[in-house]
Amino acid sequence: MKIVPDTSAVIDGRVSERVDDGTYDGADVLVPEAVVGELESQANDGRDTGWEGLSELQRLAELADGGVIDLQYVGRRPSAGETKGAHEGDIDALIRDIAAERSATLLTSDVVQAEVAKAKGLRVEFVEAEVRGSGGLIIEQFFDDQTMSVHLKTDTKPKAKRGAIGEMHYQTIGEEPTDETTMKEWADDIVNSARSSPDGFIELSEPGMDIVQFRDYRIAVARPPFADGIEITAVRPIVKTNLDDYEFADELRDRLAERQRGVLISGSPGAGKSTFAQAVAEFLNDNDYAVKTMEKPRDLQVGPDITQYTALGGDMAKTADSLLLVRPDYTIYDEVRKTEDFSVFSDMRLAGVGMVGVVHATRAIDALQRLVGRVELGMIPQVVDTVVYIEDGEVHTVYDVSTEVKVPEGLFAEDLARPVIQIRDFETGRPQYEIYTFNRQVVTVPLGEEKDDKESGVSRLAKQEIEREIRSIARGHVEVDLKGQNRAVVYVEEDDISYVIGKGGGRISDVEDRLGIDIDVRTHDEKPSTSGQHAGATSGGQSGASGSTGGQAGEGAVVTPEVTSRHVVIRMDGHVGETVEVRADDQYLFTATVSRGGDIQVSRGSAIAEELENAIDRKQQISVVPA
Repeated sequence: MKIVPDTSAVIDGRVSERVDDGTYDGADVLVPEAVVGELESQANDGRDTGWEGLSELQRLAELADGGVIDLQYVGRRPSAGETKGAHEGDIDALIRDIAAERSATLLTSDVVQAEVAKAKGLRVEFVEAEVRGSGGLIIEQFFDDQTMSVHLKTDTKPKAKRGAIGEMHYQTIGEEPTDETTMKEWADDIVNSARSSPDGFIELSEPGMDIVQFRDYRIAVARPPFADGIEITAVRPIVKTNLDDYEFADELRDRLAERQRGVLISGSPGAGKSTFAQAVAEFLNDNDYAVKTMEKPRDLQVGPDITQYTALGGDMAKTADSLLLVRPDYTIYDEVRKTEDFSVFSDMRLAGVGMVGVVHATRAIDALQRLVGRVELGMIPQVVDTVVYIEDGEVHTVYDVSTEVKVPEGLFAEDLARPVIQIRDFETGRPQYEIYTFNRQVVTVPLGEEKDDKESGVSRLAKQEIEREIRSIARGHVEVDLKGQNRAVVYVEEDDISYVIGKGGGRISDVEDRLGIDIDVRTHDEKPSTSGQHAGATSGGQSGASGSTGGQAGEGAVVTPEVTSRHVVIRMDGHVGETVEVRADDQYLFTATVSRGGDIQVSRGSAIAEELENAIDRKQQISVVPA
């Protein structure tokens, strides 16, 4: 009797089992090298199935040594490509070919393998696959009604997060550390139960990490070498809510049901974002909207009418393409984190799908700012028009997001009008923030702050921009004193007064026109608070390529820059690889790293080069100090 076992039969130990019960006594067992190669690959990936299969081969070798069976290894070893394509049937095809060539019976626990072999006219013995795992969840013993998550790791005491939402405490729940044998048993049981039970599935399986969804538990099982020990983290929702349980429930219902919207649900980890997202999904579904979800992993607890999608082929962009064909009214995206996530979210919203995204953020405005730089500024209100911030399981803040062409708050010149994103408090309708471009920068300016807080919002921004503009033309020290949102006093050296003002006031008028602020130019001696003590001081703003400030007078080495047709070059022989600050009369210009050639090269035409050349033209002392 000739038997050719495939990989599934070897892993399940079906050959030695049949030898033990006498069925295969004296049989010729022909093990394909393809089976050995696949088992070796699985064992190298840290998969238990590979090690179990290799243990079965060792048992067969012992039976052969005892004369109970005749064991032979036949066929060729599979190529790397065939091993990688095992899930597509490449290894199974090699095994079937051997069974056909040797006129042997194919032993398998793989139903697809069995059916294909029968179709090819082979003799097949099919045995049910071994049921692995308990079919339940052993670690469920650690959960009670107030347990949100359980954290287990080799050689540590079991811990859990317990309490009401907003009052969670990370606490030890076991007296004895969990040994490696127990951790391996629990980890194997979780993964195997998820594979075999209709209550679970494997969301993600990579060498060293499995993500399992089992009933309402999301479980991450990490193993070496990915982790430094076996670790199991099991999470479940401890409360299920509906929209009526939250503040602004009526207003939010009306807003969501009015039309498809772009909504960001933000908050810190554990604040209750996903719980609120589930409530929104159920509300929309109950109000005749077709709702789908995009999750990786899928752990939102929603009703059966809401289909939950994960990353198709590991790519949410492919999931989005599929969903656009399904054309849902609303999609819940849990969670939006990486740049590609924001891109997918934006594309679907601009295609007309209502989108609700879950975002980690410590403030409501931070969720919206994560779109800046990822989405064109003017498109942000079309992508997101509502931001809901969750704190301690409650709706803490709701923002309405819109756009308007206007002069930004705090500026007054009509020619400074531009598209401004306005963020208003949903409850009061009062503006809270404005986002717009100012002097080629995207800025977020808080509104409604205390009158005496001169360093906040647009005032702080204006002060920095005024100082930068004046420093680019003044030869000495510059200080700025704001006298309101549309007026400032600039203090410069006496020798710089005429230079900053320019002929007929033309130079300072240009600066005023660019910034939309009236500027009064005075000498340092006219500033009451300093009274001549300005020498060597640094101002409140920043300049150049870094935020570093100037140092003490006399520091560093004095250098003579060389101006070529394309670069301004500063020779720094003996300082290769060092990071240094370049200064003019002890005022900071920029930070640079000395090249391998022993110099610093600044491309002419850049803002830094212009400042450096202006300093050279004014015969200022150029020095270099360690950064």
